[in-house]
Amino acid sequence: MKDEELLAKSKQGDEDAFYQLVSKHIPTVEKFAFQLGVHSNDIQDVTQETFLKVYRYMKSHSYGKFTTWLYQITLNIIRDIYRKKKRFDRKEKAYLAEAAITQSPDFTDDANLPEVHEALQKLADKYKLPIILHYFHDLSYQEIGEVLGVSEGAVKTRMLRGRKMLKERLEQGGEHNE
Repeated sequence: MKDEELLAKSKQGDEDAFYQLVSKHIPTVEKFAFQLGVHSNDIQDVTQETFLKVYRYMKSHSYGKFTTWLYQITLNIIRDIYRKKKRFDRKEKAYLAEAAITQSPDFTDDANLPEVHEALQKLADKYKLPIILHYFHDLSYQEIGEVLGVSEGAVKTRMLRGRKMLKERLEQGGEHNE
């Protein structure tokens, strides 16, 4: 039976026709996913997600070949997975960087004040101001955002980058002093 016939029967509620359609095209989806660089551990997830979408939206599919539609769905699912993975990786990297920075020596300690002041002065204002307002004036990220006219997310990003730059400058300065 042709794909379009199986799809038409599936739309009418014929579970056997849908099962035949899925069975026939599992290798197609798996091969396409593999060729697009999906890790072998994720191919089964992509395949399952693809056929869930086919099942969910088959009644609204009314044009073109079934396989063309199947490729489109598979491609979109792969793109979604990689977008989520990139977002997760970015968040994980930011978290790890934040953890490393927060475990570094306290630069608000009075003993470090001259070096910190000097290193702070070398930072661009967009990084220097949030650090000063947060650590030396006890403002929250939200309050800093209001003062600077930026979002709380922008403050968080600037704090993360600013602390990283400050830490690097302090470490470089410490190496020269020894």
